Parts: sequence; structure tokens; C-alpha cells
Amino acid sequence: MAAVASKNTRWIIFLILIAVAALVIAPILIVLMNSFKGNIFISGGGAFRMPDETSFVGIANYVNGIERIGFFSAFAYSLWITIASVFFILLLTSMLAWYITRVKGAVTSIIYYLLVFSMIVPFQMVMFPMSKFANMLHIDNLLGIIILYVGFGCGMSTFMFSGFIKGIPLALEEAAMIDGANPVTTFFRVVLPMLKSTAITIAILETMWVWNDYLMPYLVIGTEYRTIPVAIQYLRGGYGSVDMGAMMAMLVFAMIPVIVFYLACQKHIIKGVLAGAVKG
Repeated sequence: MAAVASKNTRWIIFLILIAVAALVIAPILIVLMNSFKGNIFISGGGAFRMPDETSFVGIANYVNGIERIGFFSAFAYSLWITIASVFFILLLTSMLAWYITRVKGAVTSIIYYLLVFSMIVPFQMVMFPMSKFANMLHIDNLLGIIILYVGFGCGMSTFMFSGFIKGIPLALEEAAMIDGANPVTTFFRVVLPMLKSTAITIAILETMWVWNDYLMPYLVIGTEYRTIPVAIQYLRGGYGSVDMGAMMAMLVFAMIPVIVFYLACQKHIIKGVLAGAVKG
């Protein structure tokens, strides 16, 4: 009897997971199929219908979107900002987490809790003062926005790295120092390799955030350096009209890099999250 109940429970859980997966995947599929349809067939109530011989326009939406928003330059700006921001977030926060975890004191505790507190502060609360200060400090450019992303991304990253580092035996670092390694060598040769799973998890989360972010690039660098989310809005025409076909096509292009990166690293996500949270 217990075995039957257990089997039924597993089936219920399986069906629930299938339903949740369908809800998550459905919007992506809707965007994909609408990227091959003409505008009139999308806005005219046919957004949820599969393309047919009448509505199918091939890759015309993709070509139109690429030409209208300057997709390749927007892609280059987004790629540069994302790679540079995520790299420095991982490098600097892993070093900071190691320091505040190993060096116990009032200062490191204050830094840690301030960073944790920053995780609960919505970006919308500080976006206008931030954009003003960015302009005053002349960091409203492609290099300055990386500094801002590092600042806003360091809270969660430091929290997750700290949780994992607490589980690393201190004896490993002491052994390296006995062998003549200085703190820098100890970090890069001993500690950093053990942070791989957590680092990949953080990289995925930060990449999805930076790549898809609209508000900060729009407020800081405006239209001078259009990232993909900012560029896509220029598919709007006059009097509120929107080129829905081209917009859907560009959204598909925008999703591809993040999906590929996620699929390549997904096996590390659960391991990294558990390592960074449970041990904290």
C-alpha cells in the first residue's frame, strides 16, 4: 500500500514539474513562432497560432530587425559589458569573500553585512541618484558601467562565495603557506580552483542579469552605446506602433547566447548553489 502511495506521489510531482516547465517554455516558443510571422498576423489576434502559408514570412523579420537596430554593434556592446562585468565580479568578490571569511574582525563583519543588506535594496530605489553620480564622476561610458555592475553585483556574489569558503578546511591554506606560498599564491593556486562550481553558478546568474538588463544601460550610457535590450525598443514606430515581427526576431537572437551559456554550465548550478548557501 505504501509503495503504491509513493508511486502516485512521484507521478503527481512529475506532472506538476511538467506543468511548471510548460509554463516557463511556452513564452519562449510563442516568441520563436511569432518571429516568422507578419505583423498583421501577430497583432491581429493570431499571436498564439502556428505560422501557416499565409502568415509565414521566413527570415524577413530577422533581416529587418538586424538592419533597423544595428544588431551587431548592439551585440558587441552587450557582449563586452557582460563579459567584463562578470569577470571582475567573480575575481573581486571571490577575493573579498576569502578575506572577510578568514580575517575575523569588526570591519570585515560590517562589510559582509552591508553587502548582504545591499541584496534586498531594489535597484529602482537608487537608479536616479546613481545615474546622476555616474554623470558627475564621468563614468557614464562603457568602462564606467562595468564599475557600476560590479558594485551592484558584489552583494550576492560575496554572500555565495563566503558560504562556500567557510567549508574549505583551513589546513589546506596553512599547508600551502608552510610550503612558502604567499597569500596571493595561496588564493589563486589553492582556494580559487575549489570555487569552480560556485563561480560558474554566480557567472550564470550574473550573466543573465547583465545581458538582459535594460534600466542601467539606458540610464547610464543612454543611446550612445545601445545594448541589445535598449536597441530593441527602437523597433517602435510612430503613434505607438511596434514592429512586432522584427521585435520577436531580435528577442530570439538576444536569448540565444544566454541559453547556450546556461546549457553549457547547467550541471554546476545546483552544486554551486548548495555549496554557497548551505555552508553559509
